[in-house]
Amino acid sequence: MDLNRVVVWFSAGDASAVAARLTVDKYPDTMLVYIDTGSEHEDNRRFIHDIEKWTGKTVYIIKSEIYKDIWQVFNATRFLVSPFGARCTTELKKKVRQKFEQEGDLQVFGYTIEEGERLNRFKQNNPEMSIWCPLIDRKLSKSDCHDIISQAGIELPTMYKLGFRNNNCIGCPKGGQKYWARIRKHFPGQFDRMAKVERDLGVAICKRTVGGESTRFFLDELPEDIDIHEPEPSISCGLFCGQYIEGDNG
Repeated sequence: MDLNRVVVWFSAGDASAVAARLTVDKYPDTMLVYIDTGSEHEDNRRFIHDIEKWTGKTVYIIKSEIYKDIWQVFNATRFLVSPFGARCTTELKKKVRQKFEQEGDLQVFGYTIEEGERLNRFKQNNPEMSIWCPLIDRKLSKSDCHDIISQAGIELPTMYKLGFRNNNCIGCPKGGQKYWARIRKHFPGQFDRMAKVERDLGVAICKRTVGGESTRFFLDELPEDIDIHEPEPSISCGLFCGQYIEGDNG
């Protein structure tokens, strides 16, 4: 295969870390690239350093030249989330990735075997991109990646240890009730800040079913008795999130 560059989009999650190691083993000149949203847990820097040692590669860190974090995106665009994704992903990740891309790149993503159908749809919608997902090729699951990182003697990122399924920004607008109840417990400052943003924009994030119908409600109305020991749904912050429609905020 005649390649320009092999680029692993490393998210500081365990799955993309395993994808990075597999890719480096196959293509020694691989580039590992981390997009800094300015809103993820500070422990990510420690994890990035550990993965650099594990792979023997430097992780290139790039970020938006316009917005420093998710809060600037929310305030500037007056947009939180829609059924098509979140504006913060578009501004802080998608546009940054597109600016970095070069024709001929083999782009590597850490999507696991559970996400094969989503990847197929993405490939159909982006036929011009050369994409490789080594975890899917090897039929590796999210749980497998957790185990591989642990067996390598690498401490998992703090967000996983706090019970979050994904190592995303602290305060993702695509999170549901259990996610936000966990944010309220561990990061009350971010919880309160998002609650104020919701009220300012007049947009509610969470949904609940009332009388058989799904309705949205504000974070400052989130019940105190939500069981955060139950697993929360996985949150996508990558290929599909960010396909927002202008004006569809909510």
